[in-house]
Amino acid sequence: MTKRATAKYKIDRRMGENIWGRPKSPVNKREYGPGQHGQRRKGKMSDFGTQLKAKQKLKGYYANISERQFHNLYVEATRLTGDSSEHLIGLLERRLDTVVYRAKFAATMFAARQLVSHGHIKVNGRRATISSIRLKVGDTVELTAKAKELAVVIEAMNLAERDTPDYVEVNQGAGTARMVRIPGLSDVPFPVQMQPNLVVEYYSR
Repeated sequence: MTKRATAKYKIDRRMGENIWGRPKSPVNKREYGPGQHGQRRKGKMSDFGTQLKAKQKLKGYYANISERQFHNLYVEATRLTGDSSEHLIGLLERRLDTVVYRAKFAATMFAARQLVSHGHIKVNGRRATISSIRLKVGDTVELTAKAKELAVVIEAMNLAERDTPDYVEVNQGAGTARMVRIPGLSDVPFPVQMQPNLVVEYYSR
């Protein structure tokens, strides 16, 4: 499991955007970056800086996965036929922790990763503890009996701040979710604009 080394909302402030769309985000009150130099006027960003920011934002959104994992996903996306940026999003959305988050079994991406690593999730009837497991179309994700009674899971299911996308079929009563199809960029309900094309440009320099 990738350990979160810094406070997650520092990512929001560094980017100057509420990247998860959460009401708790400090960007709602302070749109400048963290630290004593956060309020300095920023000059025009270079092409490299724009690409780096796009990469850090997308990587941060998915629970700040490790650089090695993220780069490996890019490499795999470029090997597939078609638009590499679309394939990158498809690979990220097929991660187990992402599907758990999309199904609203967890309030945040980070909580979804923790739910998986603590053994509260089953994939096709078998317990799974690795958040980076890649699901296939038709795979079923299920909460364990213990997880269905957890207050954090019940609270997440009742959150009104986001909806379940149509590429994940959810039965909240049974605590199950099924991957219906692999989404593209336009299908994913990002609260802010993501630019995976700039991520591809960043790595292909």
